[in-house]
Amino acid sequence: MAFVEPVTLEARGVRLVPLTLEHEAGLKAAAADGELWKLRITSVPEPHETRGYIETALATGNRLAFAVTDAATGEVLGSTSYHDIVPNLKRVEIGYTWYAARCQRTHVNTTCKLLMLTHAFDTLGCNIVGWRTDNFNYASQRAIERLGARKDGVLRGHALRRDGTIRDTVMYSLAAGEWPEVKAQLLYLLEKKRDL
Repeated sequence: MAFVEPVTLEARGVRLVPLTLEHEAGLKAAAADGELWKLRITSVPEPHETRGYIETALATGNRLAFAVTDAATGEVLGSTSYHDIVPNLKRVEIGYTWYAARCQRTHVNTTCKLLMLTHAFDTLGCNIVGWRTDNFNYASQRAIERLGARKDGVLRGHALRRDGTIRDTVMYSLAAGEWPEVKAQLLYLLEKKRDL
């Protein structure tokens, strides 16, 4: 049995299902909401690259990609993944995350992260969960920090952007011992949003 197996996770009207080629049209539509592929600091595929994006995600051995869907309608809202999975360290990273523009700054990201962190720490027994983002993706950095993750540092000259420029990568992590307090805060934030 692999450390990270395909699984469906669901809460608060959001369902994470293992990504398949059947999600191609839905991912295209989600990316089109905001023309997200035009952002040079993200991994959102252009419409004609969506199938290749899914095929790459499925072919990567240390990645479990999800389609983020509306639990009631099945509409694809975006995508997220566990990646850089290291079983002997009980470590995963969460990334390749993006949502249709209309879902940004809603409960969707907090719900997804709560689902993925709960599965990582409470089911898989992870010691650490990590994130990485482009040094110019300030929105992503703020979102990761709001989750309660700690900034580990910056890897300079670490990766290529889609436009061929070289990026610095900001690394974050959350340790198992920090998870109970972070979980309580995420639940509080979700309840607060529901009360508004």
